[in-house]
Amino acid sequence: MRQIRPARIIDRSRDQDFMREALALAAQGAALGEVPVGAVLVQDGEIIGRGFNCPISGHDPSAHAEMVAIRAAAQAVSNYRLPGSTLYVTLEPCSMCAGLIVHSRIARVVYGALEPKAGIVQSQGQFFSQGFLNHRVMYEGGVLAEECSTMLSEFFKARRARSSD
Repeated sequence: MRQIRPARIIDRSRDQDFMREALALAAQGAALGEVPVGAVLVQDGEIIGRGFNCPISGHDPSAHAEMVAIRAAAQAVSNYRLPGSTLYVTLEPCSMCAGLIVHSRIARVVYGALEPKAGIVQSQGQFFSQGFLNHRVMYEGGVLAEECSTMLSEFFKARRARSSD
């Protein structure tokens, strides 16, 4: 006989608050000349990991905001698996970060802006829906999308203006 598991109750009440935290981290990255993407990892209503893009300053191509936040969270809880956690990130994750999200057993991803070229959650490939994965990740996009998009657009506009001078 098949057991029926109760549906997970998703608390969306603080999604915008946590996304604002991620936006603040993205701004820190932008101040250092990094592409402004920020991420926070939340478990039981508490932030356990924070990160912003730092591949340029860190000389590390894997230092995406999600990677930094997940690494910090894993250290904070002394576990490489982060079940029941939610990752808030200002930009739709790429394939590298999506793979880490699955391996980390993160329950849910909430992102702001779409990434039409390299975003793998919704824009290209719908990675989390693939049948070969051994972990299912819930996801939701568009939380504070306008603010997240605006920050990225302004960053690249300013970068183009500096390079044309």
